[in-house]
Amino acid sequence: MQILNFGSLNIDHVYRVEHFVRPGETLSSTAYRVFMGGKGSNQSIALALAGAPVVHAGKLGSDGGWLKERLAGYGVDTALVEVGTGASGHAIIQVSASGENAIILHGGANREITAADAARVLASFGPGDWLLLQNEISAIPEIMRQAHNRGLTIAFNPAPMHTDVLAYPLELVRLFVVNEIEAAELSGEREPDRILGAMRQRYPGAATVLTLGSDGAAYAGPAGTFRVPAPKVTAVDTTAAGDTSIGYFLAELLRGADPRRALEVACRAAALCVTRPGAADSIPRRAEVEAFTPNFG
Repeated sequence: MQILNFGSLNIDHVYRVEHFVRPGETLSSTAYRVFMGGKGSNQSIALALAGAPVVHAGKLGSDGGWLKERLAGYGVDTALVEVGTGASGHAIIQVSASGENAIILHGGANREITAADAARVLASFGPGDWLLLQNEISAIPEIMRQAHNRGLTIAFNPAPMHTDVLAYPLELVRLFVVNEIEAAELSGEREPDRILGAMRQRYPGAATVLTLGSDGAAYAGPAGTFRVPAPKVTAVDTTAAGDTSIGYFLAELLRGADPRRALEVACRAAALCVTRPGAADSIPRRAEVEAFTPNFG
């Protein structure tokens, strides 16, 4: 049993500026850094650090070889990461003196994935395996249908959420992992309990994990409906907290944990993540999560 994460690989270009660039203005940055980005790569790293056997499939440009090397360094199987024809997916991120950000996202090679690519990747997987998807690559409906036909269990994190998602074959999904904004779009509800009820009604074959930030997370599915609190921590940077939670939740399921136990571990891992700056660099290793004594006071 293994997890195939068919997901994005991005290069994040981060510029520190006094204020966001105004129309017609040329502005010097005060600092510049380049990071590995993309929800796909973050979730693969979280899975690997949680101890799960994860294979990442996706595309990058000729400028992104270092992304593949870094993924492999975390223990991710990158044999199915290919080089596309264009540039790697990337983001231009302005971070103002007040800490706000403005982002231009270019899908790049992430948007070159086709149904033929899906068939080639999925040929190595079958019943007992999981497929994890986000919403940062192309051909997601085709990937879902082919994975379902091959007997994979599909987990879907519909981020970034947009109306096209509602036309995907969501009836094939067996696990949704969503925040409150994504869940509201999928369910038509705003309040957590009503969201979970609507998700169970609309997608009776699926379980839903609803992340609630500092309020923890909730679950509705075959194992029942329940909430798990988040440990109390001082947050430094919430980047990749959701990705960390997804990785640890799935990793625990693969280890045989029940959903409640899996969600408790996921919330502890996410709590550790937000105490550190950065994305991939903030994701904790399993030993750190196991040694963490949570405070719920």
